[in-house]
Amino acid sequence: MTLTITHLYYLVGIILAITAVMTLMDKQHPKRYSSAFFWALYALVFLVGDFIPPMWVGVGVIVMALIAAFGGVGIGHHAARTPAQYLESAKRLGNKLFIPALAIPVVTMIGTLSASHLIFGGVSLLDPKNTTLVSLGVGCIVALALACKLTHETSMQGIRESRRLTDALGWALVLPQMLGMLGLVFSDAGVGKAVAHITTSYINMDIRFFAVAVYVIGMALFTVIMGNGFAAFPVMTGGVGVPILVGMYHGNPAVMAAIGMLSGYCGTLLTPMAANFNIVPAALLELPDKNAVIRAQVPTALTLLACNVFLLYFLMFR
Repeated sequence: MTLTITHLYYLVGIILAITAVMTLMDKQHPKRYSSAFFWALYALVFLVGDFIPPMWVGVGVIVMALIAAFGGVGIGHHAARTPAQYLESAKRLGNKLFIPALAIPVVTMIGTLSASHLIFGGVSLLDPKNTTLVSLGVGCIVALALACKLTHETSMQGIRESRRLTDALGWALVLPQMLGMLGLVFSDAGVGKAVAHITTSYINMDIRFFAVAVYVIGMALFTVIMGNGFAAFPVMTGGVGVPILVGMYHGNPAVMAAIGMLSGYCGTLLTPMAANFNIVPAALLELPDKNAVIRAQVPTALTLLACNVFLLYFLMFR
């Protein structure tokens, strides 16, 4: 039997379904019905998404967006441990706490590098098309088993902690997946061509420095909007990078791609739309200001973005 990305989707869907049921059963949850419905809809995408017509999947996504927009996703009741209990556990386990966390990248790397050798009876153990993601899923299962072994807890406690973290993150947990699809939507909608038309109509692209600045700053701005540098890349590269920097000025496309993505990452540091980088840490650390991470990153992002303009200008056309 080959472990495929579909099995990983099923695993995620099952965990989300359990989260929905636990939320529904939490009578102290102030928004248990709407929150349970939100997580149930998300679970369905992973469990039966291949069998649902795309239109209905889209309807489900819209319903989820409306639930989140009207504050329907809340935090339930969780039996929290006291600081003394946390301290006692930390002293007892010490640096062993890092073993499950480190197991995830180690297992992922081993699975990715050895996948071509894991063939039994002519059948690959890991899906050759999605080796890294499948290995990541296996790594997470191994990490859970190690965590249960070290802490002498059950796997159900892991599910409870999963629900607690899911509640803490709320709708932001869904945002990376939705933003990843946004780039494809923008690309298919011809946003790159629209960007090319606007920039060439209102900005003097005959000056090479201006063209470079538009590309670099545009990458950051579109990343701020989309929350994802990979989503912004096809838009700006198709609109400005390839036709102007490469086609008109004959620049090095490899340099353009590398510094362009780095410019996109500058935008990642500036936007709450990059929830997994900026909102999630604030939620996990229980910071009073949910934008505290972004505020701390602004000077670095703007300084690096300015440097990228000059780096691209001097390196791309050598």
